Amino acid sequence: MSLQQAINSGKFLVTSEVGPPKGIHLEGMVEDAQACHALVDGTNVTDIQSSVMRASSLVGCIKLQQAGIHPIMQMVCRDRNRLSLQSELLSAAAMGITDVLCLTGDYTTMGDHPQAKPVFDLDSVQLLAVARGLMEGHDMAGNELDGEPPQFCLGCVVNPGAEPLEPQIMKLHKKIRAGAQFVQTQAVYDTELFANFMRQAGDLGVPVLAGIVMLKSAGMANYMNKFVAGVSVPAEMIARMKEAQDKVQTSIEITCELIRGIRDNCQGIHLMPLGWSKHAATVIRECALA
Repeated sequence: MSLQQAINSGKFLVTSEVGPPKGIHLEGMVEDAQACHALVDGTNVTDIQSSVMRASSLVGCIKLQQAGIHPIMQMVCRDRNRLSLQSELLSAAAMGITDVLCLTGDYTTMGDHPQAKPVFDLDSVQLLAVARGLMEGHDMAGNELDGEPPQFCLGCVVNPGAEPLEPQIMKLHKKIRAGAQFVQTQAVYDTELFANFMRQAGDLGVPVLAGIVMLKSAGMANYMNKFVAGVSVPAEMIARMKEAQDKVQTSIEITCELIRGIRDNCQGIHLMPLGWSKHAATVIRECALA
């Protein structure tokens, strides 16, 4: 079942995520994705995540596809102008990769090449509109495409913990009007905060997949609270991880409790395992998400 078919079916959606390595050997990334692929509706492949140079999302998607895993290609606007963005969308479609998550991208100063010149010719709203234009058979300049136009299932992101929240919601509605067919959120740890976001967002008309990052340690939680905008890990969760004898089991328990607390307010879950795909698979099974 394609992601579009899964969305059309109305089922509770589950997606996961892997990142290409800083190198040419992608076998580890494929193995990581295989831990969850039978349990999810698609697997995101990150695109130079956090501005740290690594292999591309497109080649990562091709590798997953060759292994029988359904990929979702992330595409950031930071590193490409409108020519390159459109070219890569066409290239992906030519390889049968049609699920695309459109992002503006983190600034280059966050990564390991802070001197790199950012592009940002388009933002995520414009990229969604460009992709929809390609689906209609024309490029951004209005030129007709050769042959049958590509078909994409387009996604976008939102940060439900952003302050102030109103600009995030306004931009989310713009993204949906531009063509987004599903939404994946930044990591969620506060169930009431997420419920408030969903109330304020209103009827979006597309499924929202709440982002879940499994806690590996109290230190990781404190780092996210300090450095990741819009993420707030409650003190109670941090204390549980700090005191845990078995951190993996405690993380699984916290993640399952969190999912059960938010699933009535969303239409799916996006798991970001950060190398813990086998534990994410356990969460999916224990929460009966598959």
